[in-house]
Amino acid sequence: MKNFILLCVLIAPSFLLSAQQADNWYFGVFAGLNFSSSAPVVLTDGKVNTPEGCAAVSDTAGSLLFYTDGITVWNNQHLPMPNGTGLLAGSSCTQAALIAMQPGSSSLYYVFTLDEIGGPFGFRYSIVDMSLQSGLGDVIEKNILIQNSLTEKLTAVTTY
Repeated sequence: MKNFILLCVLIAPSFLLSAQQADNWYFGVFAGLNFSSSAPVVLTDGKVNTPEGCAAVSDTAGSLLFYTDGITVWNNQHLPMPNGTGLLAGSSCTQAALIAMQPGSSSLYYVFTLDEIGGPFGFRYSIVDMSLQSGLGDVIEKNILIQNSLTEKLTAVTTY
């Protein structure tokens, strides 16, 4: 049984990376990695400056769509999206943001945000429409409350 669990843990990341279209990661202090080639390539053009949670999403071809630290959403040109500032994540939350494509849509994405443990902002979502701004995206709904007073962890599973 332990071998099966270990195998699942080792194999699952490859499925998750594919499902979440995560060829580009932005994190930390203006750091990033691109995984579209055989070896990761260092990216230094990101705007994220956070010690903890952030999220990024790429299209099926591996091109960056957008990324966020849970407070600002940047487009693939590293500029804040319209209405993309002031999201209510905690700046010191271990998983401040998570991006998931809306089922049945090719252009709408949920940006789930979370505050620090028990913080006043709670668990919220915003919606990004990538069909707007000539494909650079726009935050069309922002900071919709789902639940207050939660822990700092988020996860998602997408099936295709």
